[in-house]
Amino acid sequence: MRHELQLGDWIVTSDNSAAIGEKPADAVFAADSTTAKFAARVALLEQWAAESEPEALLVHNFSGEAQWTLYLEGITDLFTELGRPLPQLAGSSETNMATLQSGIAVTMLGKRKRKVVQPDGLYWYIYGMPLVGKAVLEQSESMADLKKIADALSSGLIQRVWPVGSKGIAEEAELLFGQQVHLLADIDMDASAGPASCVLIGAASADTKVLKMHFGNCVFPISLQE
Repeated sequence: MRHELQLGDWIVTSDNSAAIGEKPADAVFAADSTTAKFAARVALLEQWAAESEPEALLVHNFSGEAQWTLYLEGITDLFTELGRPLPQLAGSSETNMATLQSGIAVTMLGKRKRKVVQPDGLYWYIYGMPLVGKAVLEQSESMADLKKIADALSSGLIQRVWPVGSKGIAEEAELLFGQQVHLLADIDMDASAGPASCVLIGAASADTKVLKMHFGNCVFPISLQE
């Protein structure tokens, strides 16, 4: 997972997906709209990690002209579920060469809207389970819910969110905190979380019960190792 790039006032985030879609040679079969939705999901979570909100989207479609409408449909669904308008969107499609496998990249450009709270001033938790490939589609109830995250940020229930991707919880946590963490749950810290199926959330409260009332049972406290 790549984290944000700051260019002046702009925060730039991106995610890509390859060999996942509806082409016969794809490694994982998924609806093209779903594939685009997950790519946009990761880019959006990285915007939130930087306390930013997207104002423009770029879609890079390597699958073919026919997939453009389906990709746009999935990205639109993501923002509709959040109750937010779709930001300005542009992009391009590969139309000169037929590809055997699907490929898409989504880039978001946004501006920081909130002050970044330092991680050492918060209590941290994992929300969701690490999932990748077919498990993302088959165990969707174990994925972190973006609407719940957005509502928690807006209400002040949580102050920070940090997405976990293919490198796993342990590496993302070390990147965030600058040191290793201890997980108070039986979860593989090195397993890929694919399209940010789980996230790290930082809250001002140490009351796990309050967080579970909002997010559900897939909330697990973590602590810094001594």
